[in-house]
Amino acid sequence: MTSRDLDIHSIETFSNQTIGLVRVRTRDGSEGWGQVSPYNADITALVVHRQIAPYALGQDALGLGHLVAEIPEREHKFPGSYLRRALAGLDTALWDLHGKLEGKSVCELLGGTPRPFRVYASSMKREITPEAEAERFVRLRDEFGYDAFKFRVGKECGHDEDEWPGRTEAIVPTVRKALGDEVALLVDGNSAYTPEKAISIGRLLEDHGICHFEEPCPYWELEWTKQVTDALNLDVTGGEQDCDLTIWRRMIEMRAVNVVQPDVCYLGGITRTLKVAEMAQQAGLPCTPHSANLSLVTVFTLHLMGALKNAGPYVEFSIEGADYYPWQYGIYEPALVAADGKVQIPEAPGWGIEINPGFLEKTQHQISALD
Repeated sequence: MTSRDLDIHSIETFSNQTIGLVRVRTRDGSEGWGQVSPYNADITALVVHRQIAPYALGQDALGLGHLVAEIPEREHKFPGSYLRRALAGLDTALWDLHGKLEGKSVCELLGGTPRPFRVYASSMKREITPEAEAERFVRLRDEFGYDAFKFRVGKECGHDEDEWPGRTEAIVPTVRKALGDEVALLVDGNSAYTPEKAISIGRLLEDHGICHFEEPCPYWELEWTKQVTDALNLDVTGGEQDCDLTIWRRMIEMRAVNVVQPDVCYLGGITRTLKVAEMAQQAGLPCTPHSANLSLVTVFTLHLMGALKNAGPYVEFSIEGADYYPWQYGIYEPALVAADGKVQIPEAPGWGIEINPGFLEKTQHQISALD
């Protein structure tokens, strides 16, 4: 093998409107699979070919740190989300390739050990009634052994409104009563509240033993979030939407939150997420990333959490099925499955999964390659 054999020869995307996979191949035929961020993934795939591939083709596939740092600088006029969502596809594909070359899982490359990792059962539904949410939590606890659950409060970007009047005040005690005191309960506000309202809701949460209040205020209002953090005793958490490392540095330095929640795909991949986790570790803050669907983002997050020194106690694990997220199925095998409230970090080299050819056949294929 020569020094040029591991240069990147081609970058392919396989996308639909929701999911976009990335395959990177080197001159010697080695390959790795990654994923851009879900949602409008067909647009992100175009960004991969227009703004990522020109800088990556011909470069050393093992020079990941250099590429992840250089590409945003070369595309500095585009500081927003789409470039980072596309960069995640390259980054995660190269981590997979590296693991396969080394015969190690990404978790092991990062210094961790693949093992069953505790997850929290994460609900995405606001339209569900308190009684129905509590009922399905009990059923899932009994079936899969979950001992931590997250549900929704307020209205998304709701300006202090609820999904319907009184829903939040009803769902908090209803879920707690149904599950008892031994189960950890988390809630997500999705930018619902002003500081005053968030603090009031936070008192209700504390009265019922809720341990995690996610994104209580509009996520871009860091000072608002800090007011809530300073006023409450439970953990105020956030950061899933943020893809700018300077904002992350500011958020951590001002201690706007108690727990950081980067999303591997929104932020730009594992390499950049490691930077956020390291900043948080230096500040004494735990990291519990956002991974709200069962696409490859949850696979990435499991590997990462298996290695982080400041990993939080659990990984987010969506409980929504084909009625809500039909697009998250059939992408890869084996599927992630919870047992005794934990999910196994895949042990095989790279991400430890195989991409389903049937999924690829239904996507739009694009390729950028060296001549």
